[in-house]
Amino acid sequence: MKVVVLLSGGMDSVTAFHEALQEHEVLAALSFDYGAKHHAKELPMAAWHCAKSGIPHRIAALDFVAQEFHSDLLKSGGEIPDGHYEEESMKKTVVPFRNGIMLAIAAGFAESHGAEGVVIAAHSGDHAIYPDCREEFLEPMARAISEGTYARIALLRPFVSTDKAGIVRIGRALGVDYSHTWSCYKGEELHCGSCGTCVERREAFLLAGVSDPTQYAATDPLPPRPAGEGGNVLK
Repeated sequence: MKVVVLLSGGMDSVTAFHEALQEHEVLAALSFDYGAKHHAKELPMAAWHCAKSGIPHRIAALDFVAQEFHSDLLKSGGEIPDGHYEEESMKKTVVPFRNGIMLAIAAGFAESHGAEGVVIAAHSGDHAIYPDCREEFLEPMARAISEGTYARIALLRPFVSTDKAGIVRIGRALGVDYSHTWSCYKGEELHCGSCGTCVERREAFLLAGVSDPTQYAATDPLPPRPAGEGGNVLK
């Protein structure tokens, strides 16, 4: 299948990109610049993998998100919270309907470039905090994209039932260089090691039994997974 891959430069999308290179004909990778604090560190990672693979890399600028949306992930927002990635406080980093906006653009981009599918790397670890990463959202979005395009563009979501440790295992089998990926939402010189995305990254390598190539500013003990309704219930 001819596909376009949503490629942020993070671990999940980079793994999905390399898996797609094995299983499909990748026409292009599409990134988005919506004013997140970590884009200056993350987007060059996406560009690196595309250049190494000989795949066109396109970045869609979404300035209005930075200007009009409220999220601590954005440069216009507050500080990135530390803690476990399923903590209630991590909802402060959610950019409202981000995947809905990106997928709508990606569908038009894909049809314009002769693709038959769009690949998104949403995974089960996202479900607790991000409503637009859950299958309850992605499945009807897939139908809408198919019905709304002459090419009947398919929405491929290979990791929707896979956790991040499983993604690391897949990436190791594919030979993914995770030293050229970025997770930390703070976007400083090094991964901080303590924000939700750093905790998730560290935990994934640990659970997968794979050596973590990342240099962290701090490697304090990982916080426990929260219990109860605010924890790892997949809604």
